[in-house]
Amino acid sequence: MLKDSKIYIAGHGGTLGKTLYNTLIDEGFNNIIIKTRKELDLVDQKAVADFFAKEKPQYVFLCAAKLDTLGLFTPADVIYENSVLQANIIHSSYQNNVKKLVFYGSAWAYPQKAINPIKEENLLDGKLDLKAIAYGLPKIIGTKMCESYNLQHGTNFITLYLANLYGETTEFDLQKAKVLPALLRKFHLAKLLDENKIDEVLKDLQMNSLEQAMEYLQKFGVSKDSVEIWGGGSVIREFIHAKDLADASIYVMKNIDFKDIVSSNEPHLNVGSGEFLSIKELAFLIKNIVGFKGEIVFNNSKPDSTMDRMLDSSRLQNLG
Repeated sequence: MLKDSKIYIAGHGGTLGKTLYNTLIDEGFNNIIIKTRKELDLVDQKAVADFFAKEKPQYVFLCAAKLDTLGLFTPADVIYENSVLQANIIHSSYQNNVKKLVFYGSAWAYPQKAINPIKEENLLDGKLDLKAIAYGLPKIIGTKMCESYNLQHGTNFITLYLANLYGETTEFDLQKAKVLPALLRKFHLAKLLDENKIDEVLKDLQMNSLEQAMEYLQKFGVSKDSVEIWGGGSVIREFIHAKDLADASIYVMKNIDFKDIVSSNEPHLNVGSGEFLSIKELAFLIKNIVGFKGEIVFNNSKPDSTMDRMLDSSRLQNLG
């Protein structure tokens, strides 16, 4: 991948996409294509096909995905949009001779009862957590599309599986955010309520009335006295910063090809930090950092994953 190679980042507005873009610019890459959702609807097959035929990108980072707390709120939208947009991009990449594509899977695509730390070969060993199906199943489909196109058509499409992602440009919308940014915002808002900083609460939520704000926050278990967390908090998570993932992605794009991993059982790569933390530990850590004086309420009546999500990233580490 040369400095003037034409690179397309699908999903440049997300946490990883923004960080990838900034990292590539910092490294001197000067021919990067980005399109907003209004400019290019990735769910529109014809629009995607026309875009690839016109632009002819040489390298593609497929970061785009619809997020909604794993699809708990809008499972049909999540499973449909993610399945279709990734199929459109992968197929158009093949049709237009893209030199290399990096697609992103998720630790949530691994089986519910996978043994930790989870290895790549565990991918299809068992059933998914029911609450992770809407988000995890399309990731499996995308992984197998990349593998199948490589085997049938000789493409060079690599899938990276990641743990919980966070970074400076992460999504903080409580309905879409992953666990770390969601907890940060919950404790921040609870502290503002406790300090009676109503104007700051309304500004943060972009709402006009306290009644509207309180109704919204109640939905997510946020009050001046407590922050509610779904489940018991005992599950363990692995977190990776977007800059670390961007660096790993660029390294893979430059240095690792499908031929290097095709002999492996399940030829994709885990990318993790190797540092693990329970949700309870994370919650108390954030509570103390933010300075919230109220209580943490673990609500076992709410949906919770029974899975620990820790990745074995030794295969990638052994490749450099």
